[in-house]
Amino acid sequence: MTRPLDAIFFDIDDTLFSTTVFADKARRSAVDAMIRAGLRAERHEAMRELDDVIAEFSSNYSGHFDKVLDRLGPESTEGHNRAVIVAAGVVAYHATKWRELKVYDDVYEVLKWLSHTNLVRGVISAGITIKQAEKLVRLEVLEFLTPSAIFFTDQVGFSKPNPKLYRRVLHRLKLSADRCLYVGDNPTHDIDPCNREGWATARIRRSGRHAHEEGATTPSYEIRDFLDLRRILQDEFGVR
Repeated sequence: MTRPLDAIFFDIDDTLFSTTVFADKARRSAVDAMIRAGLRAERHEAMRELDDVIAEFSSNYSGHFDKVLDRLGPESTEGHNRAVIVAAGVVAYHATKWRELKVYDDVYEVLKWLSHTNLVRGVISAGITIKQAEKLVRLEVLEFLTPSAIFFTDQVGFSKPNPKLYRRVLHRLKLSADRCLYVGDNPTHDIDPCNREGWATARIRRSGRHAHEEGATTPSYEIRDFLDLRRILQDEFGVR
């Protein structure tokens, strides 16, 4: 006997691609570019300040590089135009986006396979709408997703782990929780609320800052990659 399944939803960060690895590469590229543009600081010193700024002001703060220069002091930009140094960091960061922002190979393969099924294929992602939408565009996975099934928390009005977020998604798509599967990496924000709402859940433990955390509930399935996910979809849900 297989379980009925009408829809599968995905988180984005550290699920479709390694946000943690990408962010580290992009930030290092930015610091290196700022030093080449005239920043007077050791790389490790500038990286430490950047990490502290991100921890204190969040990754969505728009003035990371300016704040780093504030902390390093006026002597760090002496003889150079501060705006040029900041711009060098911004350009390098965005250049890394074009170069490095890619889904895992197995993710691309399985999403393509899913696009030939009758399942609703969606995304439920927390974060600033335009930033999360940009990730989907750059990752080149939109062609495999159901357009009406893409949800960003800023647009919905509820954020993770508020269960109303997941209820709103079901309501808008006229789906039943017991016929949906959510795939994510965060045990407290992805898995626990979906478990409590009656969804099937698949926790991916590949990389990222949540890989070693535990939630209050146990996911329906644990996977290492999307090839594991495909086997579960075939064996447990009869997806072909």
